[in-house]
Amino acid sequence: MKLEDWSPEAIAIDFVTKEDWPERRAKLPEPTARLANLAGFEAKAGSIFFAPDVGGAPRVLFGAEGKQPKARDPFFAGKLAAALPRGLYRLGEGVDAPEQAALAFLLSTYAFSRYKVRRNEAPRLCAPQGVDRARIKRIAAAVALGRDLVNAPTNDMGPEALAEAALALGAKHGAKSRVIVGDALLAENFPLIHAVGRAAAQAPRLVELEHGPEDGLRVTLVGKGVCYDTGGLDIKPSSAMALMKKDMGGAATALSLAAMLLDAPTPIRLRVLLPIVENSISASAFRTSDVYRSRKGLSVEIGNTDAEGRLILADALAYASETPPDLLFDFATLTGAARVALGPEIPPFYTGDDGLAGEIAAKAAAVNDPVWRMPLWDRYDGGLDGKISDLVNVTSGPFAGSITAALFLRRFIADPARWAHFDVYCWNPSTKPGRPEGGEVQAARLLYELIEARVEQWKTKS
Repeated sequence: MKLEDWSPEAIAIDFVTKEDWPERRAKLPEPTARLANLAGFEAKAGSIFFAPDVGGAPRVLFGAEGKQPKARDPFFAGKLAAALPRGLYRLGEGVDAPEQAALAFLLSTYAFSRYKVRRNEAPRLCAPQGVDRARIKRIAAAVALGRDLVNAPTNDMGPEALAEAALALGAKHGAKSRVIVGDALLAENFPLIHAVGRAAAQAPRLVELEHGPEDGLRVTLVGKGVCYDTGGLDIKPSSAMALMKKDMGGAATALSLAAMLLDAPTPIRLRVLLPIVENSISASAFRTSDVYRSRKGLSVEIGNTDAEGRLILADALAYASETPPDLLFDFATLTGAARVALGPEIPPFYTGDDGLAGEIAAKAAAVNDPVWRMPLWDRYDGGLDGKISDLVNVTSGPFAGSITAALFLRRFIADPARWAHFDVYCWNPSTKPGRPEGGEVQAARLLYELIEARVEQWKTKS
C-alpha cells in the first residue's frame, strides 16, 4: 500500500461518465473510437477499456459514476484496484478529487496476508501531482494497521499480542508507555477491567501511551480491547461468536488514529488508553448479580455478563477524566442495537456538545468516513439506576440499547461536552470500493481531520 513517484511513463487512467462519453468519444483518434465501439464500451460505471492514445501507448478509460450526487460513492475509484492488471498507473483526465481517488485506490489494494500469500500482484499507482502524498500514505498505512489487528484471530491477537502491538507503535514514535497487568489492576484501582478479564488464560491489562508537548492540545483516545467475547456466563450462541475476534476493534481504531497523529508533525499531547481483556468462562468468571465498585467509586451491579465492554471502558474513561483533556474520544464495538439501527457501514456517535457534533458530521462527509449522531436521551438514563447499587450495566427493557450503553459511559465522564463515543462495527460484510471484506477502521479518518483543524484553532488562540 504505497504511492509511487509520479511518472509520465505510467499508464494514464481517464475518468469518463455516460453523460460525457459522446463528447469524449468524438475527440478520440478515429482508430481508438472504432475500437471502443467494437468493444461495446459505453462508459458504464465501473467499466474499463484499454485504448491506445495518439502515440500508441496504452491509456485506460474508466467508467465513473454519473452526476447524481446521492448516487455517488467518493471511493468509487477504488474499483480500479481490483479491475486493473498489474502495472504502474497514474490518474489522468476527468478526476474530480485526486487525493480521495488515490486514497480509495490504496485502501482497495489492502489484503490480509498473515496466513495466505497474495497470488496476484496488485496494480500500483503514482502519487497524483499537487496532492499531499505523505498524508495519503500516512492514512492508508494507519488504516492497514487497524485492519490487520482486527483480522487477526484471537490465538494470535490475544491480550498479550494486542498490548505488544500498542507498545510497538508507541516505541516507534518515542511515546511514554506503561502496562498494568493482572492483579496489579486491583492495586491501582481498575476493578471493572480486572473483573471482566480475570477468567481468561491471559491476564487483563491496561495499556497507556503518552506523547507530545505538555502544553499541546490534549487529546485522549480510549479503545475497547475485548480480544474475544464469549458473552461470559451469559454465553452467546455460536452464530453470534463467529466474529468475536473483532471485539477489540475499538482498540484497533484508537491505535489507527494514534498512528496517523504520531506520524504527523501535529503538536498535541496525545494519550491512548486501552483496557484489554478476553471475556472468557472459567471458575473465576464474573457473574450476573455480582456488584463491583468502579474506579470512579460508583457501584455497578452486573445485569448481563455479555455487556462487558462498557465495564472496562468505564474504568478507563474515569481514569481519562482525572486529567481532563480538551478532547476525549472512545471507540467500542459495543452494541448490536447500533447495527440494527444503522447497519454495518454507519457507526452512531454520541456527544453532549452540539458544536462538536457538527464538526464530526462535517468531517465525516468531507472524508467519506460516515457516522450518524444519536441522542443522549436523558429520560432513558433512569433505567440504569440500581436497586442495590448505584447503577446496573444493562437496563431491564429491550429497547434503545446503543443509547443506554452511551448513557452508562457518560456516568464516568467528568466533562461530557468534550467527549464523543463511537459505537463502531469494524467489519465489512462484503467488498466495496475502498472497503475490502473483513476488518475495518471506522471514524479514525474523520477524527484525524477534526483534530488537525482543532490544532490550527488552538495555535491561533495561543
